[in-house]
Amino acid sequence: MPLNASAWPALGAPSDALDAPGDALGGPWELLEDCRSNSTEAWLWLSALQPSYLALVSALGVVGNSLVLCVFLLQRKPCTVADIYLGNLALADLVMSSCLPFWAVNVARHYQWPFGQALCKAVNVAIAMNYLCSVLFLVLVSVDRYLALVRPLRPSRLRRAGWAKRLCLGVWLQGLLLSLPVLLFRNVRFVADAGVEACILDYPHPAWVLQYNVTLNVLGFVLPVMAVSYCSWHIVGALRESRARRLPGARAETRSTQLVLAVLAVFLACWTPHQVGRFLDTLDYFGLTPWCLWGKVLDIGLELSSYLAYSNSAINPFLFVILGRSFRRRALEVFRAAWARRSTSRDGHSVVSWAASECPNVRQQPF
Repeated sequence: MPLNASAWPALGAPSDALDAPGDALGGPWELLEDCRSNSTEAWLWLSALQPSYLALVSALGVVGNSLVLCVFLLQRKPCTVADIYLGNLALADLVMSSCLPFWAVNVARHYQWPFGQALCKAVNVAIAMNYLCSVLFLVLVSVDRYLALVRPLRPSRLRRAGWAKRLCLGVWLQGLLLSLPVLLFRNVRFVADAGVEACILDYPHPAWVLQYNVTLNVLGFVLPVMAVSYCSWHIVGALRESRARRLPGARAETRSTQLVLAVLAVFLACWTPHQVGRFLDTLDYFGLTPWCLWGKVLDIGLELSSYLAYSNSAINPFLFVILGRSFRRRALEVFRAAWARRSTSRDGHSVVSWAASECPNVRQQPF
């Protein structure tokens, strides 16, 4: 069956934390027929670029976040509380990056989902959890920096590694809980307008999408941004004061905090456009956008903003390397230790091989 390109927005982006344009409130199925042709060329252009872009983001994200996790797991010193939160953030980004190739293949096949019902649900739940968990891990690392710099003389359980691990487990569970609508309503369905078996959101009522939009706007963005902004404001003030007084350790704290603030800034730059688009989508649901072309513009805007958001998972490892002097030092220690073990193993194998060739009658077994 030929593919109707005007139906592609309904099959759009992979995530439900990043709702596909067709999963948006009042989606393109309800637009007037004369509006559909206005953005067909734009969707054809986007669909041609998406597979390559997703493959690039996935490759960078998998390699970069895998290296970050290796450094945190193999370093000699115990992980600090901030390391635990940033390590879990890298794990969330790694899961996200690992799921993007499924959607790259899906877009390349004109949204004909080839991986079955189980992976349709699993991949999209994982992508949705990435955003929810990432923003909460960033809140936790901001609170940790706030307690370390603004209230250093007030001991808190939150600055203990054991409590940090418990909080991370709670974040993963909460991310799964908030992703339940994705688990329940993502299904493989035949879409007649597109002529494909697609992995789409199949909400029983548009009110579900409204509730999901509001939940993610408020719990997944507004409240976390308020908490992060409050902590960051006081952190910057504390750093300025410590530098002015030339307190011991101020320079080291400044470097480590600069990395955290950079990660926060990049996260906001990557995710704010999509959250704004989601809010406008909610307004569109209530009919506050009077002209039909606005729906198409919003659909394309949501699509573009979602792929900007995906890139955050690939950017974070570069921030660790560029701004994290302590991280670079630990990474060198880990890779030097791994190289030393490899060299020792190779030298030991060479000695055994030489002994076997020069003394064939000598038993090599210890007993």
